[in-house]
Amino acid sequence: MRHALYLILLVAMPAGAQPIPETALDALPPAQITVLGEVHDNPQHHLNQARAITAIRPAAVVWEMLTPDQAAKMPADRSNRAFVDAALGWDGSGWPDFALYFPIVQAAGDARHYGAAVPRPQAQRAFAEGAAAVFGPDAARFALDQPLPEAEQNQREAEQFDAHCEAMPRDLMSGMVEAQRLRDASLARAALQALDQTGGPVVVIAGTGHSRTDWGAPAAIAAAAPDLSVFALGQMEADPDANAPWDAWIVTPPTERPDPCDAFR
Repeated sequence: MRHALYLILLVAMPAGAQPIPETALDALPPAQITVLGEVHDNPQHHLNQARAITAIRPAAVVWEMLTPDQAAKMPADRSNRAFVDAALGWDGSGWPDFALYFPIVQAAGDARHYGAAVPRPQAQRAFAEGAAAVFGPDAARFALDQPLPEAEQNQREAEQFDAHCEAMPRDLMSGMVEAQRLRDASLARAALQALDQTGGPVVVIAGTGHSRTDWGAPAAIAAAAPDLSVFALGQMEADPDANAPWDAWIVTPPTERPDPCDAFR
């Protein structure tokens, strides 16, 4: 019965299109690693992640938002939001308020927590030197030593240009892509470490862009460990293309926020 709802949904959909309702979060298909995407400041996305985690009952949770050192400070007593916030040093980190993420911590129970955040100096180095130079000796395992296909490189640069409100010089976008590749590979490495140390299942909490199956963390996991089962869920605020690069996705109403491009004007 656990997967009946999901299977019914897939049968009713055309191939390649797998939008799901939030109720399906209680019955996601089993996987050794599940990547749960988000729009960072959308509260509903974090409630959805918590709902999925409650059903999955992971042995480990990997965070885009925490460094390994921060994650190691996750307290054993996670009942008090302010206490956990302070222990992690979340305040002032630049991420949305910890109150949005606390339901994930609560849903995870006694799961181990791993950090995959790339410190700013490393991201800056990747921008200038390339992801492989910063990642270290395992770069080839995660395909960072390989140049991207021209079409993918161009698409990714275009998306970075759009994400930065077309306010930065277009020729800087290749560096942005390298920083993104470094973040995806770091998420993949942390997920594999978590799986190795706990036996799984593992849940990864990251932006929806990082949860893409074509070039996000799932792709980096597949490059390093192609025999593992990975399920990637995207969450977004507008309908994507029918061939969108996730195993399934959820569309929610947008959260109210100032125009992010105001900062560039």
